[in-house]
Amino acid sequence: MRQTIDGVAFRRMIISAAAAVEINKQKINELNVFPVPDGDTGTNMSMTLNNAVADLKRTEDPSLTQAADITASALLRGARGNSGVILSLLFRGIAKGLKGETEIGGTRLASAMQVGVDSAYKAVMKPAEGTILTVARLAAQGAENAAKENNAAEFVLEQAIAEGKIALENTVNQNPVLQKAGVVDAGGVGWITILNAMLSSLRGEDVIAPEDTGAETAPKEQASFSDFATEDITFAYCTEFIVSRDNDLDPEALRNYLNGMGDSLVLVDDDEIIKVHVHTNHPGEVIEKALTYGGLITVKIENMRLQHTEKVLSEAEKNNQIAPPEKHYGMVAVCAGEGLSSVFRDLGADAIIQGGQTMNPSTQDILMAINRTPAETVFVFPNNKNIILAAEQTIPLTEKEVVVVRSRTVPQGISAMLAFDPEADVHTNLENMRVARHNVTTMQITYAARNSDFDGYAIHEGDYLALYGSALFGTSRDVNSLLKDLAEKVASEEKEIITIFYGQDIDEKTAEKACRIFEKACPDAEISLINGGQPVYYYLISAE
Repeated sequence: MRQTIDGVAFRRMIISAAAAVEINKQKINELNVFPVPDGDTGTNMSMTLNNAVADLKRTEDPSLTQAADITASALLRGARGNSGVILSLLFRGIAKGLKGETEIGGTRLASAMQVGVDSAYKAVMKPAEGTILTVARLAAQGAENAAKENNAAEFVLEQAIAEGKIALENTVNQNPVLQKAGVVDAGGVGWITILNAMLSSLRGEDVIAPEDTGAETAPKEQASFSDFATEDITFAYCTEFIVSRDNDLDPEALRNYLNGMGDSLVLVDDDEIIKVHVHTNHPGEVIEKALTYGGLITVKIENMRLQHTEKVLSEAEKNNQIAPPEKHYGMVAVCAGEGLSSVFRDLGADAIIQGGQTMNPSTQDILMAINRTPAETVFVFPNNKNIILAAEQTIPLTEKEVVVVRSRTVPQGISAMLAFDPEADVHTNLENMRVARHNVTTMQITYAARNSDFDGYAIHEGDYLALYGSALFGTSRDVNSLLKDLAEKVASEEKEIITIFYGQDIDEKTAEKACRIFEKACPDAEISLINGGQPVYYYLISAE
């Protein structure tokens, strides 16, 4: 039985834990009771842990203190979603408990686990039982009891897992939502998965992620646009269009013509339309040729050389030091979709972090945006309940004053920004923003990512889901039926201002039909229709 843990062993344990969560992340995701395709627990925990793995793999022979500190720092900066943040807090406390140690036995391990639990509970404003916090707390208690019996690190970790599993099974009885669904807490499963993998590694049985080939250099998480020059782009204009087929001209002739005008050609046709994507230096000539087949339905032309230059500048900007203050207040907002980004920019946002549904930005992503904002005090609008905790972790990481406005939805963030007064102090602004975001009702329509039985609704994968506030409002195979029900609900509450943001999967004509549904139900309301361009959510609707 392994008696102690040193730095090398701790490093291997964390790498194994990350591999185990990566392997099991989809199973963990599926335990999320609410089937909205949001940033799920398993995905968030996996991405958070992998941030630590990248740093640990660059350190071959760390001391125990060094390995724990590297892990804690990387997890904090890479934390995504509430589950990722809580995970980072647990390991931040463990690192504090291991400070100055080169090798530990079971007693010190148990003590460090308890410090981790204390750190996590202190950071969460309203810690709820029946969550990862409960599982971590009772596992740590199990570790402390075991250490009194046997000081071997392996024994203590083994007993911690045994108690943690009992706690995990009981989460279904502690949380009403889990009880209705008959499942245990997803975050708790993630924590037990981590502890199990750490124990396996301690026993010499490292968990290996399927894609981990042992190669020294891992693939990049994203492309670096500075790896090639703007001049290397042969064809400058990404040209996309749809034309109607108004005659019998053969689309193959158009295909042959376009092949000589550029590259990356995709041409799809049916009896009614021809859809084209091509990179070319002469978009005007391409469009002119296409017009011989019929009228233009849609067209989009983007200068890829200009986009590349902006990307390179953006990447260089990320490496800059903290921007010196040029003004008292600045603003950072999180959202997805160019239309929504434009709204926040028009309201005064200095920086937009692309994220939200399906991809929660990390603490580091938010911190970088804060540091690039040339202001003394930076207001951050998370606009998603699963990003608030990550945003709050940036507060001690920068010399700027960070004020997190706890906006849980995009409409709440917009209303809060509208209430901002550049002449008022921070406290007054926060209070005005709090009132503003509470006065707006958010409605959302998305789809079910998996089958679920939630709050009396039998939900099937692919169903449309309507949310009113934070509650499930209805589910249907007919999106117009849900829109009508939402419109009637808004009408009954006599809302005066309604804004409909339609997503990237909704065309303008379809969105206009949705708008007319609200106009019919709420004839006296002021109704606006905006192309938000957001993914996943077909409609985001605010009502005040």
